[in-house]
Amino acid sequence: MSPFLTRYMPRFLQGPEGMLILMACAMAVSMNGWFALLNNFAVERASFTGKEIGFLQSIREIPGFMSFAAVLLLPFIREQNLAFLSLALLGIGTALTGYFPTEMGLYATTLIMSTGFHYYETMNQSLTLQVIDKQRAAVHLATQLKSASIGTLAVFLVIMICFDEKLMLMVQGFIGIENPFPGFNLGYKPLYLGAGLFTLAVAVYCKLAYPSVEASTQVKTLFLRPRYWLYYALTFMGGARRQIFMVFAAFLMVEKFGYDVTAITLLYMINLIANIFVAPYIGKYIRHLGERRALIFEYLGLICIFTGYAFVDDHIAAAGLYVLDHLFFAFAIAIKTYFQKIADPKDIASTAGVSFTINHIAAVGIPALFGFIWLGNPSLVFSIGAGMAVISLVLALLVPRDPEPGNETTLTRGGGTAVQPAE
Repeated sequence: MSPFLTRYMPRFLQGPEGMLILMACAMAVSMNGWFALLNNFAVERASFTGKEIGFLQSIREIPGFMSFAAVLLLPFIREQNLAFLSLALLGIGTALTGYFPTEMGLYATTLIMSTGFHYYETMNQSLTLQVIDKQRAAVHLATQLKSASIGTLAVFLVIMICFDEKLMLMVQGFIGIENPFPGFNLGYKPLYLGAGLFTLAVAVYCKLAYPSVEASTQVKTLFLRPRYWLYYALTFMGGARRQIFMVFAAFLMVEKFGYDVTAITLLYMINLIANIFVAPYIGKYIRHLGERRALIFEYLGLICIFTGYAFVDDHIAAAGLYVLDHLFFAFAIAIKTYFQKIADPKDIASTAGVSFTINHIAAVGIPALFGFIWLGNPSLVFSIGAGMAVISLVLALLVPRDPEPGNETTLTRGGGTAVQPAE
């Protein structure tokens, strides 16, 4: 590491682990800052209607489907450098968003931002599973989640203070300044620019400050290996579960219980604070008890949560379900560490790209299909979600207690074949 650039760096941010933690925070600042401002910016500045918003969200998902193509770039660029470049691209797309308040401008900046985000996530998963020891992977991934939550919380607070006059006055009173900026509203452009430049600066800093990590030689072709079928299935079901939470759980809060923007934002803040304190314990739980038990616990919990969504009539209880639902996302770490334990190290980069594509398959069908179901019976959406959690539970029961190459599922326990070298 560069002595000048790392002289005052805390110990926990040194080395490859520190680099990944810092990048996770930078990613969250741009990605969640972009999300938090998007709907208001699109309506107020670009005069978007539901049609344009829907099309923009579809454009945002295109790079997710194309994540598998990241492996095709590896013959020409190191994984670590591709991660830096992708993080920088996320920052650039976010920073430019405020300068192009038009339909085509927003589509273009969204495509840039989303490409950077999805390729960064693909390379981040690959590097993490290659560089971090198997015994520490779950705890480290939880630390990345904590870092991302801190970055998101920080950008949310800045946005709320800059757009809410009462909060601005509270801050001014706290620091002892008597309203030096009457009518202050920072606006969209500086906030998008600030979030994007922060992410870009972190990407450049990481490139200059951190040495090349010792990643294993990777297969640079695309493939689906039969022995990873359970990982693929768990990844697909995880993408379906995410769509139900992101699209329909939040919509339930608004449509059925009348939560306004402030209340929804407060729920987001509670989720972030809970992640900061709880995620490290979930990582330790996964490390000590194993992926099988962690996934079984997650899916049993999701069955209860989705069933609760279907029948809840109290807004406080619904908020509690929403917070619990979000916390259970941390258990998805177990899917990644399960793959790390069964994978040929040479397969990690390519499979990371393929898994992101698999995860995004559900992003196309579920929102549209379940949206029609919602019109007739909103409770049925969550009942189907509970059924999907049951399927995930069945898959989790196939995860062996001690996964390893040749022992990928309980169906191969004791009878697994020797792992073939990567092609």
